[in-house]
Amino acid sequence: MPKSAKKRKDKAADFSKAKLKLGKGKQLASNAIDTSFKARSIALPSQSITVDKNADAPTTKRRLTFDDLITHIKHYSAGTRKDAIAGLRELLDAHPTILESSLTTLINATVRLVGDEDVGVRKSLLEFFVWLFPRISTEDLVPHATSLLLFTTSAQTHIFPEIRVDAIRFLNLYLEYIPAAVVVGWNQSGSENGSRVLEGYLGILSAGTKFGEADGPMKATSTASVVLTASSKLVVFQSLSTFLRHAVLSPRTSVDRFPSTSIDTWYLASWFRTPEAYAVFDRLLQPRQMEKSPAHRTWEAEVDLQFDGDAPCHYPLLGPLESTWTLEQLSEIVDGVDNSASGGSDSVFVRHLARTLHSTLISTFLDCAPSVFSPNGNVDETQAKLIVAGAEITRHLYGAILQSEKDSDQRSTACANLKSILGYMAPYFPFKLNGSREIKAEQIFQALNLIFCELTSLLVLTSESAPHRRGKQPTRGESKDSLQVQTELVSQHVVQLLKGESLSTSQLGRPLTPAAYTALLPTIWALINAKSNSSGDVLRTTIEHARTVSSKSALKQITLEFVARVVLLDTEPQFNGNLNIDSNAAQSITDWIDHLPRCLWELGTTNLAATEIILRFLIVLCQRRSRLPNPQTVWLLRPQIVPYFCITHATRGQILGPYSKVPAASGTRRLALDLVTLIGNDPSLSSAVDAAVLGTEDELYWRNIQCS
Repeated sequence: MPKSAKKRKDKAADFSKAKLKLGKGKQLASNAIDTSFKARSIALPSQSITVDKNADAPTTKRRLTFDDLITHIKHYSAGTRKDAIAGLRELLDAHPTILESSLTTLINATVRLVGDEDVGVRKSLLEFFVWLFPRISTEDLVPHATSLLLFTTSAQTHIFPEIRVDAIRFLNLYLEYIPAAVVVGWNQSGSENGSRVLEGYLGILSAGTKFGEADGPMKATSTASVVLTASSKLVVFQSLSTFLRHAVLSPRTSVDRFPSTSIDTWYLASWFRTPEAYAVFDRLLQPRQMEKSPAHRTWEAEVDLQFDGDAPCHYPLLGPLESTWTLEQLSEIVDGVDNSASGGSDSVFVRHLARTLHSTLISTFLDCAPSVFSPNGNVDETQAKLIVAGAEITRHLYGAILQSEKDSDQRSTACANLKSILGYMAPYFPFKLNGSREIKAEQIFQALNLIFCELTSLLVLTSESAPHRRGKQPTRGESKDSLQVQTELVSQHVVQLLKGESLSTSQLGRPLTPAAYTALLPTIWALINAKSNSSGDVLRTTIEHARTVSSKSALKQITLEFVARVVLLDTEPQFNGNLNIDSNAAQSITDWIDHLPRCLWELGTTNLAATEIILRFLIVLCQRRSRLPNPQTVWLLRPQIVPYFCITHATRGQILGPYSKVPAASGTRRLALDLVTLIGNDPSLSSAVDAAVLGTEDELYWRNIQCS
């Protein structure tokens, strides 16, 4: 059989010579070895021997300098960036002097990581800022606010919701250390810091924007709605509440006129005929020894450059040369002047913002209420805090509107909106736990109760129809107004709090804290000033509570000042309120005045401000001859005040009282001597005072006022 063509062709190929084509060289053999090679350089910047490093430069444990760490901040690897942040903390903690010289470089490099897409990097940066900011003075941090807020507000509008929420956490830190720089220009359209921050809040809440006409419809912030979890929404709500607390400041709180220990009586201002009369009354019981500077200065036609005293607070640079002013204080003063000049526009903006957030606040409460006020007693702590944060936002907004709004129509609209919000909350009031004994949940509910009471009192104080409708009792077949029902519920709750009664049978009553009592004061005033059946009960309970509070309690000074102001209102000719004190309340006031000398003795020198409030109150009461206490009450105080100066012991003889321990420079001693002169000359009291002032600087003063 003949061989195939393929086999014959393969056999011939072994002896054939390959023909070379034009332009091609000789082919290599199949077993040839390629001996060619290529060389490449390896770049190692951190280990280069060509770079001269400063051997004295501080380094971390990994031998990285500050410049090396700043370079690693920009690295493409998230792990390297995170390690660089940890290295910066290690280096700055060991060498604090680097912070002073390289603060600008540090902040400009690290702030770019606020919007980093890696969650670990953002968390590390936030922890680093929490550690760093307390180590930087406010004066040094304020100039970097623009850079910090630029990247943070950019992260607020990031495409990823988790980056937006983390940006809110950074804002919380800024609001703690540089709040004035964060809220500046919040009520103006443009590129101001506060305006961009507020826009970011509204954007993440999908609540609309603040642009456009003030009374026009709301515009959507983005085409994609952001669905937040309860925990993320809580972060946003709490941050927005803090932002509004710093931004929506009324003129009464924008300037630190009074020390923190004195109560704020803004709720009394609208019941005086003139602002000047209210200002005089507000200063009546103010402890003079705690004032930082004189609140008033006599007007002069020309400025006396040799004047040694303190200049008005709005012009600090005119003060003494030794006075020091920080950059933040100057900024707040300028902002306060600007806000006072544009108060009308602020009111319009806040009204518009309240309408923007109206539906968001209501929907949030309705979503959280079923799980918070569940009959089984199980409380979702996150959603409970979310309700409290929404209530705080409501208080900030409507508190600013109803206290500053002059237009009756706009005020009525705001009252209606606030009443609608409280209408959803009223069925659950008072907010209490059902069978649970969780302390955290109890504190949350107490805060919510206080806010509800304050918002209700705000309606009572500012509503135009409130003075007439509160005094009108519903006839047969006529239902009570919702505000009347809420007022009665609030009255019962306030009485329970003052008496220390528990809201539920499973819990014990707790005494009020100073913060809780201070928050209740506007509510108490609105109730006792209202023409209702419960006003007398609230007044008597308030006075009894003030009398029974221990003199050593931190609450004593606040109760003293508030009750003293209520009593002195009856002597004010410029007061036009509805305060009606019946015989029972008058007897309670007499008993409260009787306990003041004992309170003076118990206070001693532990609380000179409270002592001064008592002395000033008794002096004004004697001068104005108030009709509320029994006319004999003040004169009966003489034997009770004797132990304050001196007592005679059966075996130890004469012992000086707390008066001798009061610092002479405080001015409290002379107030006590003035009081003794006003209440009359009693032999035992005069001899006690003589023994107390003997050999002191006040002895001559006591002789002079006795002769006058």
